[in-house]
Amino acid sequence: MLRFFFLISVLFIFFSIQPVSADGCYLCAEGSSDMCRDYCRFSGSDSFDTRKRCEGKGCKITGTAACPTASNYKVCSVLNESKSKNLIARYLR
Repeated sequence: MLRFFFLISVLFIFFSIQPVSADGCYLCAEGSSDMCRDYCRFSGSDSFDTRKRCEGKGCKITGTAACPTASNYKVCSVLNESKSKNLIARYLR
């Protein structure tokens, strides 16, 4: 009986795990907009689309980095909203 509950618990945990996407940041060069003076935060993978959205916010991208946690940096954000829209659309079908 204990094995049954253990198996059910493991299966529940296994099927409840959602895919995780990490946040990252692009380094913004000198001459970027004041809003994106230092970094531009994105979610998901580094892609052409996320780079273009950061450039649209005024970031002149020079590379990628871990996002800073200090408060003295200017960080703009282009977090990916399409994943939540896709999930909602999938459940409404």
